Amino acid sequence: MSALEYWGRLQPDKAALVMADSDAAMMTYGELDRRAARVARWLVSMGLQAGDCIAILLDNDPRMLELAWAARRAGLYYAAVNNHLAPSEASFILRDCDAKLLVASNATMPLARAMRDDAVARPLACVLLDAREPGFANYDDELARVDSAVALPERPLGRDMLYSSGTTGRPKGIRRPLVSYADRDRPDRDLETWREQFGFDDKTVYLSTAPFYHAAPLRYMMRTLACGGTCVALGRFDPERALATIAKYRVTHSQWVPTMLTRLLRLPKEARDRYDMSSMRVAIHAAAPCPPLVKQAMLDWWGDILYEYYGGSEGIGLTVIGAQEWRKHPGSVGKAKLGVIHIVNEQGHEVSPHEIGTIYFSGAANFEYHKDPEKTRQAYNEHGWATYGDIGHVDEDGYLYISDRRADLILSGGANVYPMEIENVLLEHPAVADAAVIGIPDADMGEVPLAIVHLHEPQAAGAVLARELVMHCRSKLGSLKLPRRVIFEAPLPRLHTGKLLRRELKERLRDQLDVGFAVPLESAKEAPQA
Repeated sequence: MSALEYWGRLQPDKAALVMADSDAAMMTYGELDRRAARVARWLVSMGLQAGDCIAILLDNDPRMLELAWAARRAGLYYAAVNNHLAPSEASFILRDCDAKLLVASNATMPLARAMRDDAVARPLACVLLDAREPGFANYDDELARVDSAVALPERPLGRDMLYSSGTTGRPKGIRRPLVSYADRDRPDRDLETWREQFGFDDKTVYLSTAPFYHAAPLRYMMRTLACGGTCVALGRFDPERALATIAKYRVTHSQWVPTMLTRLLRLPKEARDRYDMSSMRVAIHAAAPCPPLVKQAMLDWWGDILYEYYGGSEGIGLTVIGAQEWRKHPGSVGKAKLGVIHIVNEQGHEVSPHEIGTIYFSGAANFEYHKDPEKTRQAYNEHGWATYGDIGHVDEDGYLYISDRRADLILSGGANVYPMEIENVLLEHPAVADAAVIGIPDADMGEVPLAIVHLHEPQAAGAVLARELVMHCRSKLGSLKLPRRVIFEAPLPRLHTGKLLRRELKERLRDQLDVGFAVPLESAKEAPQA
């Protein structure tokens, strides 16, 4: 019996999912279980075989969860597609995952139509929620024809097929093996580790603040339901609405990305004090580096309920750090809770504490990038350890610190310069709302840092502030790390998860050597160098 079936029978009238933007949009466990069973039978009746994949192109729609649970019962992979992708990017995912079915909604119809047209050369069933459109079957019509008395075949447990966010190139499909039918009731290692770390259970009220198509929100909602808790979801993120939702539904667990925390901190004090936050036991943040200044401000506000983790869709390893640990190890993302950490230098040797190298994990799950054996090979070393592609170090107590993505390193004068370190210093300046740093070519140094800065007050941009920002950096960073030029821009390109699309900035700015404001190092010597 699946977890959803169990809870559907035990607590059929309990809220499984509440859409906070509309009290009427509530789905009980009994309803979700019945609908998932019907959808699973429909998927099997379409001729989909165990291990086939369906693509789901929806906004924050409750039916994404019934489709996901149905795919699990029918032994299928399900790939949630970001509905903000360009048609070529979405079509790539559709082809790459070999989807046999595309489910879309009226809201995502333009993108769905482009994906369908691009897939004309191969079989693809297309289904539309809430509307009728040539070339698309209607979801409710399809389900109405299902014989609910037909037993489901004994198949492996289906699972998600997630795609990386594509911050350094094409999205990579992460396909992990299905669990056999015989092993369907065995404890799931990922789920048990997650429950142990964050205390999810049937009393949990989990707030999902992000789009359902992202890996963590989708997985966290599925896990909350597997534990018998209630999911409360926002249609789209609004900082004050999020606080009001916590107070109204007595939320116990929530998940955030650093950009959301920054927006919460920008609320006026009277707005922040207006809502009762006492129900919250755990607030989790991840997906992008959190500047220590932002983390400290949130701890001062919410207290020691903040947890941070470092991991990825590949599932090769996980670190977690609680608030009290972070106060003792500021800037760390925690100790390993899944897998064993290894820091490896460029020669392939494991290094000592405080030495920087590529972060590898051993002892957790294996994975492969779908249809990309070369990328899969690059993720593993000769020992069989796997990496997410980040670099960092551990301290003598085993706490991990992230320096940056290897692909984002700046090689200046033969030394490694880590953009994230410079960005964190820039973000400490009161005028700076957001910051990114990339390397640009330099005849003497090879590369030098270029800072792209978004201001709280854009009208303050100019040569005087550019010099002030570099002087601010000089008080904390060595000369190799100082930005040589500063560009002031509108909001920087970020995903909903908060991940910076540094690739876009590199493609646009790397060869534009005279953009922004040049700041010669000798003009920023008034401030003492650390």
